[in-house]
Amino acid sequence: MKRALDVAGAGAGLFLLLPLLLVLAVLVRRDSPGPALHWSSRFGRDNRLFLMPKFRTMRTDAPDVATEALEDPDRWITPAGRWLRRTSLDELPQLWSILAGKMSLVGPRPALHTQHDLIALRTGAGIQVLRPGLTGWAQVNGRDVIDLERKVELDADYLARRSLGFDVAILILTLRRAFIGRDVRH
Repeated sequence: MKRALDVAGAGAGLFLLLPLLLVLAVLVRRDSPGPALHWSSRFGRDNRLFLMPKFRTMRTDAPDVATEALEDPDRWITPAGRWLRRTSLDELPQLWSILAGKMSLVGPRPALHTQHDLIALRTGAGIQVLRPGLTGWAQVNGRDVIDLERKVELDADYLARRSLGFDVAILILTLRRAFIGRDVRH
């Protein structure tokens, strides 16, 4: 049932949001030189690496690490990128990854290929069995402002409580939080 919801939701989202996606792609391209999409190497289900698309929010010469690992993140984030991140619109291309079966609408956010500490904690808690999500329980409970241990705790809670109803509740909370830009550090 979860996979059917993922395919239906991602397919409908891509179809309905296509005009917005095109406008955002043009905005990113006009804001700074380089491609509209950034393909980020992420850990997915069973700790397998996959390429995840996002609208590019940083300069093309930015180091390929988590934003919080950068010494001066504001130096690398583009003006449009700041707005895209605050509204989470940079994440919309991941609807394609959901259709491709690499991600789910709801699950733990996929870790960057450099976040070995997060992968180790998640693996220790058994979370690697989940397909990563466009949004998740940790996202709606702190997003960028919680530490790794709390993030993994929330991911483990999601693993224990997952259900269709819980996924729908998380999706609704995500929409509310995205509109107000809550808990976004960079």
